[in-house]
Amino acid sequence: MKFLDLARVQIRSGAGGAGCASFRREKFVEFGGPDGGDGGRGGDVWAECVPALNTLIDFRYQQHFFAQNGRPGMGRQRTGKDGEDVVLKVPAGTEILEEDQETVVADLTEPGQRVLLARGGNGGWGNARFKTSTNQAPRRANPGQEGVERTLWLRLKLIADAGLAGLPNAGKSTFLAAVSNARPKIADYPFTTLHPNLGVVGVDGREFVMADIPGLIEGASEGRGLGDQFLGHVERCAVLLHLVDGTSEDVAGDFRTIDRELQLYSAKVHAKPRIVGLNKIDALDDATRAERKAALEAASGRPVVALSGATGAGVQQVLRALWAEIAAARAGTEEEAAPWQP
Repeated sequence: MKFLDLARVQIRSGAGGAGCASFRREKFVEFGGPDGGDGGRGGDVWAECVPALNTLIDFRYQQHFFAQNGRPGMGRQRTGKDGEDVVLKVPAGTEILEEDQETVVADLTEPGQRVLLARGGNGGWGNARFKTSTNQAPRRANPGQEGVERTLWLRLKLIADAGLAGLPNAGKSTFLAAVSNARPKIADYPFTTLHPNLGVVGVDGREFVMADIPGLIEGASEGRGLGDQFLGHVERCAVLLHLVDGTSEDVAGDFRTIDRELQLYSAKVHAKPRIVGLNKIDALDDATRAERKAALEAASGRPVVALSGATGAGVQQVLRALWAEIAAARAGTEEEAAPWQP
């Protein structure tokens, strides 16, 4: 299934049905009076978060969602039928934005969540509602209320516990394939990964979800390479794993490049807990490994874990460090959500 994380949709709720202006006329019935019924209510447009979806590809082939109009009222005080609702089914992690792509309408993060995007118009009143003691034969009926039309953007941000960041060919896809059942494309040329991949990682009997995004390069915030369009998928992560290619001649410069792009994209993403890993140590001798690890520690200002996704060296140490940050984040979330008790 093709991955799609941004879609534009046009929605319109149903218009209300018109009220009916009619009079009761039956043989041998005197003074029948008005009996026009009300119009039906127009259908609503809803967005619902459903499980088993991880892409917005369905909205590539259908961008218009129009709810059904309400039926007009009829004589004998018969109310018109209400219009049917339309439901947009989206995956967990979908943000719904206004046409300016900045104003957030809703953020659906859990299956079962629903949000009303456009309310249907009310049905018009029939002339039976306008009967009074001084106006016993009203010929007035209201038209139905118009529906609401909106242009919205759907943006998917994958829900993962840990995110991978690094330059192209830093070994992110190899690492994800080594620690999970995910099978991302792996090759010896840049930009092998063209869309985010998810994998479920197990460590010490516990599991968490890891997201691999396409590699960043210098100037990604200005649109170079694949740009920073996929960085939104790590905004919800509790921790980042920043992998640096150990075979690079300038590991410190590689770290600063990604660090700068994260900062330019979002201060929130840049401030997330981060584990720095020196990858591909299986291709280095002991002296070179120690030298580049020291240079990376000096550039990052934090401890560096030496690892190899190909051989598995240091992988468990990295996973335990990631789990420690994820567990701390989950504990903090539970404390915030717990109700106060005396």
